[in-house]
Order: sequence, then C-alpha cells, then structure tokens
Amino acid sequence: MNASTSITLTDGPTETSGLQFAVTRNDAARSDAEREEILADPGFGNYFTDHMVDLCWSAKGGWHRPRVSPYGPIQLEPSAAVLHYAQEIFEGLKAYRHEDGSIWTFRPEANAARMQRSAYRLALPELPVEYFLDSLKQLIKYDGAWVPSAPETSLYLRPFMFAKEAFLGVRPANKVAYYLIASPAGAYFHGGIAPVSIWLSDRYSRAGKGGTGAAKTGGNYASSLLPQSEAAEHGCAQVLFLDSVEGKYLEELGGMNVVLVYKDGTIVTPESDSILEGITLESVLQLARDRGHKVEQRKVTIDEWRVGVESGDIVEVFACGTAAVITPIGELKSDTFTVGDITAPAGELTMSLRQELTDIQYGRVPDRHNWLTRLDA
Repeated sequence: MNASTSITLTDGPTETSGLQFAVTRNDAARSDAEREEILADPGFGNYFTDHMVDLCWSAKGGWHRPRVSPYGPIQLEPSAAVLHYAQEIFEGLKAYRHEDGSIWTFRPEANAARMQRSAYRLALPELPVEYFLDSLKQLIKYDGAWVPSAPETSLYLRPFMFAKEAFLGVRPANKVAYYLIASPAGAYFHGGIAPVSIWLSDRYSRAGKGGTGAAKTGGNYASSLLPQSEAAEHGCAQVLFLDSVEGKYLEELGGMNVVLVYKDGTIVTPESDSILEGITLESVLQLARDRGHKVEQRKVTIDEWRVGVESGDIVEVFACGTAAVITPIGELKSDTFTVGDITAPAGELTMSLRQELTDIQYGRVPDRHNWLTRLDA
C-alpha cells in the first residue's frame, strides 16, 4: 500500500461530463525512481498507484461527491452491509500505452454496461456509463505515469462498488460507494505462452441456476477458491465448472471463458444464464467472424469436449479473459479421465487471435471496430 499520511489539496475541482471532481493530491506519492523500479517488474495486483477515485450514492441524494484522493484505507463501520451480506460488485479492464505515448483503454462502455447489469442483480444503484468513463479519465489524469510501456504490460483498472450503510437488516443498502483503483500489470506469461492444464471440478459449482453467476460479484470468486486449490493440488492452472443442475454442461473457468475450435473451423463457446458475459470473449468471437469462421454459442457437454479431442474433431481449446487475454489449454484432467496433450504447441488459430486482439489494444493495427477509447486526451 502506498503511504499517504500527509495530503494537501493542490487542485481545484475538475469537470468532465457533468461531474466536478474534488482533487486531493497525494503528498506521499512515489518518486519517479520508485515508480520506475516497480514498473520494471510489477507482477499482477501487487502495487497500486498514488490515487483513487470515488463517488457516493444515497437513496435520497443519488450519485454525488466525486473525488480524486490519495490511495489508502477505506473507513467502514463494523456494521457496514457489505461485510455481512456481500452486496458488492466489481469490474476489470486495462489501460495501454501506445507507441506514441498516448494512453488508451479497450471497450470501456462494455465494462460500464456489464457493471450496470451486475448492479441490478445485486440490488445496487446503476452507475451511469458517462460517470464510469469519467472516473477512468480522472485517475489517468493524475496517475498516467503509472501506465508502463514495456511489451505486454498495462495498467490494470479495478472499479468496484459496495454497500456501506451501517445496519444489520436484510435489505438493499441506502448508502453505496463506488471506487476506482489501479495496479500496474507485467506480462502475464514469462518465458513465452505455453498451454496449461485444467482441472474439472465435479464436486463444486461456481453458481446456481437463477443465482448471481452472470454478475461480476465477489461471491462467485469466493466459491471458486476451494476448487481452485484442488486444481493446484493436481498440477493444474485453473478449474473448469459444470452446470449446477445436471452437472454435465460446460460453464466457465474460475475467472475465464472457454472456447473450443473444431477441425472445420467452427468456434464454439458454452451458453448459460449463469456464465459471466466476457468482453474479451465477445471481442475474440467478433474477430473470428471477421475471418469467416462460424461461431456458435450453445450448450456444450463435457463429453463433447472429451470425445471431440480424442477423435481429433476438436483441434484447439483456449480460455480468455482480461488478465491473460487468451490462454491455450493443452490438457483437461479429472478424477476419471485425462484428455489432451500438455506438451503439444499452442494452436495456430488461438495464437493468431491473441496476436490480433493485443495488436488492436496496443495500437499496432487499425481499430476497425472502434473499440479503443483514449483516456489521456
């Protein structure tokens, strides 16, 4: 955590799309040398920038008090609703530094819309899209120097919202806070991209029918931690979940969507109302359609994956998400079978789609779908 024991108001309110942000500069901000040392090897989620953004919401006053302030502890009452009833959501996206030094992000409107859907499911207020975008631009305005420039690096942006009202009744909170923090992220794969092993969980479900699986809420990730540990015990990098009703249909990994590539070029990804809609997934599928591939989003059984790989009908499998973009899957393990070859190289289409998507994000090829938004303009 950054030290911020001394703060001074050095900037007046700044306005973007109707919001006037009160700005308190961090007097204990990292020096240029300290920041560059961190950016040389940031890892993921280990360090945080000097400032954060927040907005308050109340049932009576709506959204108000937008602020940029030093990154530091958040004060909550022990009875804050989020601590007892898990009324909380979050998002994840990245800021990329292009070759000319400008700073961009990828499809932030989609993240804002998904956060609204998550908020609705968790009975939280829906943050307007323009406020979401404003918060990103405000943080970059003061912490833009934290966006690294080395290949495959970025600044991870973490917007989150939680119920802060102090009460113990079971009802939607009347006071809510929205925050945005950021953490520099190094290259996800060290030493080159290699296929990973996935563990099939047949004892645990990530989410239930009619539950919160389609929302990006912390409880879904908490439920994946135990099976993720089980996966690690079996030498696997991630865990694959099946549906909670019949236990045979693919859902998603602990934090990524899964995609199957068939020998005829068809690309298939599972469909379920308890899968979190992936922005990276949607983008990858669009790029595949652009190339003429047939894309199907439908129910997929675990047997279809197993038999398809064994027969050679399925030729590539990969996972996708914000952090790793695309991760090739070489092997699927369970208590009863193992399918795939972890020693085989990553699939040609898998790597080609990954390269195209990252080239767009880093500004190396034209953005024909207008997915990029500049944050430092």
